[in-house]
Amino acid sequence: MRARSAVAALLLLGAALPTTAAASPGSFPSGSNAAELVRNFWDFVAQGDDDRRAAHPKPQAIEQATDGGPAVDLSDLSQPTALEARLKPALTPRSGPIRLTVPGGTARLGDFSVGSTESVTGPLLVVQGDADIYGRLLGNLVTVDGDVIVHPGGLVTGDILALGGDVRDLGGEIGGEIRTLRSTTIFAQPAAAAEPPPNALETVFRRLAGVIGVFLTLAALGFGLVTFGRPNLEVVSDTVSHSFGRAFSTGLLGQILLLPTFGMLVVGLILSVAGILLLPFAVVVYGLLVVVGALGGFLAVAHAMGETYIRRRLALGAVLGSPNSYRYLTVGLGALASLWLAWAVFGWVPVAGDLIRGAAFLVTWLLATTGFGAALLSRAGIRENFAGRLIPPEALTDEYLWATPQFGVPAARRPGGTRTPTRGL
Repeated sequence: MRARSAVAALLLLGAALPTTAAASPGSFPSGSNAAELVRNFWDFVAQGDDDRRAAHPKPQAIEQATDGGPAVDLSDLSQPTALEARLKPALTPRSGPIRLTVPGGTARLGDFSVGSTESVTGPLLVVQGDADIYGRLLGNLVTVDGDVIVHPGGLVTGDILALGGDVRDLGGEIGGEIRTLRSTTIFAQPAAAAEPPPNALETVFRRLAGVIGVFLTLAALGFGLVTFGRPNLEVVSDTVSHSFGRAFSTGLLGQILLLPTFGMLVVGLILSVAGILLLPFAVVVYGLLVVVGALGGFLAVAHAMGETYIRRRLALGAVLGSPNSYRYLTVGLGALASLWLAWAVFGWVPVAGDLIRGAAFLVTWLLATTGFGAALLSRAGIRENFAGRLIPPEALTDEYLWATPQFGVPAARRPGGTRTPTRGL
């Protein structure tokens, strides 16, 4: 610790000398300036030592334990980890000050030094402080969270063990072995108790809240899309209904080519001078297009599911009111959410929960891929080639959608009336 302060002070001194010399070009610093610089140097070193000592507790003797209190024998230091395990419960009491007995020796708290004319007999334990040996120590020496410094003329006849510190021999004499453990867990803060896992009921409520929150957000985005882009949404939805297989294949291929396409875009822009300037804008636009295509395609799939269900119910004569895109989206998102709601309720079951989650993820990925492919095929609802809108208008009736007759073959009349609900709003 002192060596670090001295090194830092020397660096400060080396940095200050050129500054002083620069103050009077062509000459060395004057005597007064040199004296002031040396004084500041030693003040810096002393300040470093004061800061180091401030981190240690006030030097004092550790009271001996009575009535069968903890006692630690320091006669054998050959097993540092075992000794650390014995010291930890004694040095970290649950209440009150530290009380410890060292048979035949001394225990100190904070910095401790043996003067050049002093002689200490028996093992010495120094806790949270440095042990400076100027005189004679006839026994073993152990420090906890502190260093051992044997100064010139100092003598330690036994072994030395530093737990969480270093041993520095500055010219003294050490008769035994030196052992160090650079880190110690004696005064380490106890790990925070692990929070108990939530029970099944709490898990169900958390998952239900998450699923409901996600699908409410999707519903809000879908309603906004219906309000401001209903024609494009309907084209993508019709593409899902009439070209499901092709839309899925296109979406799967699009997912595979996302990263290669992005790489080609970046490389192409970097190779041109003007393209480098447009690179940040192009990256942001590419990311937004991917997000809009995936999200819009998923909402279009929900719209197609809701529309198919409601139109088939109407074809069977059910009275559902006026069908519109808002209702289609609500019904479709509700159907998709039912899978994840089932997982939220039964996900805590060991095997069935994993199966339900896997099925929900697989179905969601399948439909999202199809929606993404439908958005690509229809150019985000601009191109109607795959939307089934190029067939004769008489084929776009509820009877056709339900009975699916071949062109030229009259479809059966829908039971429960002859009203054909209009599409959309």
